[in-house]
Amino acid sequence: MRMVNNPFILYGYESEAYFCDRKEETEQLLRFIENGNNVALIAPRRIGKTGLIENVFHQSKVKKNYYTFLIDIYATKNIEDMIMAMGSGMLSSLRPWGTKVMQKFTGFLTSLRSGISFDSMGNPSWNVSVGDIHTPRVTLDEIFRYIESADKPCIVAIDEFQAVSHYPDGNAEALLRTYVQHCRNANFIFAGSQRSMMAEIFSSPARPFYQSTSMMSIDCIPIEKYCQFAQKHFKAAGKTLPAAVFQKVYERFEGITWYVQRVMNELFAISRPNTSCTIEMIDSAVESILRANEFNYQSMLFQLPPKQKMLLLAISKAGKATAITSADFIRRWHLPSTSSVQAAIKGLLEKSFVTTSLGVYEVYDKFFAMWLLRK
Repeated sequence: MRMVNNPFILYGYESEAYFCDRKEETEQLLRFIENGNNVALIAPRRIGKTGLIENVFHQSKVKKNYYTFLIDIYATKNIEDMIMAMGSGMLSSLRPWGTKVMQKFTGFLTSLRSGISFDSMGNPSWNVSVGDIHTPRVTLDEIFRYIESADKPCIVAIDEFQAVSHYPDGNAEALLRTYVQHCRNANFIFAGSQRSMMAEIFSSPARPFYQSTSMMSIDCIPIEKYCQFAQKHFKAAGKTLPAAVFQKVYERFEGITWYVQRVMNELFAISRPNTSCTIEMIDSAVESILRANEFNYQSMLFQLPPKQKMLLLAISKAGKATAITSADFIRRWHLPSTSSVQAAIKGLLEKSFVTTSLGVYEVYDKFFAMWLLRK
């Protein structure tokens, strides 16, 4: 295991030593897979579902016995984009297994042959563009034929799976369901952050994936376990993290893993050996994070149309906004009209500036929300 300067990892997966808890969730997901179940994994964004999948993939028995693929389709707009994400992601995942394994995969992709090149050692590179995918269903068929013929069983995790429901081709769900249903050499994890949409996809009798998966959700890491994890890493570096300091961070960011991890990363960076973190250092850490993102936040706000900007500021000030089209909300935050709010919230949701659950709206990025409060 390589040396890690800051144990509070922000992106990717390093090793189990830097992964906090999720032991029960890891065992449950492994149990589903080992018993031949496909899984719909539902959790809010930034709570740690992708990290959980990677932790499962790094278990020794999984690494030894399976090919594992983690495909993020969050930014995809159509089935061609999804196929691009699958192809490039699978080739990247197969790279550690060597040239022959990669060549077997690319050998199935005859419809994309012009977009795949090889170096002098025979290692393939993915040079495919969306325009190269002329017959999406043919390419998708090739990908699934590879999965079915692979010399190890596969685990295919598709992250932000609810994106498929927005594809212009209204048949995308039915097409994928057909391939998944007939694929005997793989188990699938369909991970998603929009709970209502994921529930609709997998629980509605009118949808192709109805009752085709085991349902699983995850919540925040318990504060006691997360605190022990953080204190252990501070102690290993000769630093002290009082439980009260960690509790303040955890509560301030509602236990959401990525935000807690980001602030702990900053606190660890500004703490010195043989010293103890203080409550006051939390504000310094948050301020440092906001300063680092100042230009990005300014650009994001500048690009918004005026009415979307007004509504975004109103939601940030409300914190958790409800009844945003009501006369009371419009009057309180000096918004133009009900129709303008309806149009603005649609745009903010599409751009992921705002998230909603059970009629409650809030700014998606909590650090961005803090920055907006200064406006």
